[in-house]
Amino acid sequence: MLTKQEFSAFLEKTVLLDGATGSELQKAGMPRGCCTEEWILANPDALISLQRRYVQAGSNILYAPTFQAQPIALERVNLHKQAETINAHLVALTKAAAEGALVAGNLTTLAAFCDSFDPEKFDLLVENYRVQIGGLLEGGADLLAAETLMYPQEAEAIFTAAQLEGAEAMLFTFTMQPDGSLFSGMDAAPVLQELEEAGACAVGFNCVAADNMTAGLVSRLRRYVKGPLVCKPNAGNPVIGENNLPIYPMGPQEFAEIVADCRQMGASVLGGCCGTTPEHIAAVKKKLV
Repeated sequence: MLTKQEFSAFLEKTVLLDGATGSELQKAGMPRGCCTEEWILANPDALISLQRRYVQAGSNILYAPTFQAQPIALERVNLHKQAETINAHLVALTKAAAEGALVAGNLTTLAAFCDSFDPEKFDLLVENYRVQIGGLLEGGADLLAAETLMYPQEAEAIFTAAQLEGAEAMLFTFTMQPDGSLFSGMDAAPVLQELEEAGACAVGFNCVAADNMTAGLVSRLRRYVKGPLVCKPNAGNPVIGENNLPIYPMGPQEFAEIVADCRQMGASVLGGCCGTTPEHIAAVKKKLV
């Protein structure tokens, strides 16, 4: 894994992340509602093909598909005892596709599995994230990327677990409202500021619908965040399509225009979340050249 100093040096330029994984794998045949990590292990070529397309589109960092590969999450498919090994294997798959890009071990909220905002659950969070991070490091992750976080306690638990496991290179992103508030009602900006001061290499948001207000959100957060600011929005607001599946309507060019505005407002770590594709990332790359 990179040191904090090495990753911070990498972030001195504009960096492109990848886009969505789950919705793209569904196009490749992954059933809705299945355990994504389990399906990828059985169908590795689908992931490698997708991630190579992201590299070709311009992504400098790929997120390994370890979004919910924590023991408490894998328990629903009786794979919790294999959590560390699963994380290592999934990182190795992404490294096979990376072709020079960095590989981020991906972590997320545990709100679907426990009351992750409850201080009494803090030790449980640390325990789960620590097992996951151990596997991510074993697989050779270059950095940790915690995303779609909902509560500051989750970020604190991940930070604690990372320190215990010796991981330094970290970025954190929260899902939030367009006005910059977390879904708990807290103002996100001071939370990001505290994470940055604690040692996070980059902070910001993901899973926020891209629209004409997104650049304003970046501007508000920039007043608090001194270092690299992450902007990883969705391809607009979803609508329900056939088979009750969400469809994200924003095309690559419109998305790229919004992300370019966010770059002008001070975001320098740019990518896409739900509904974005390699074509969206390629359009962002072209717009920023």
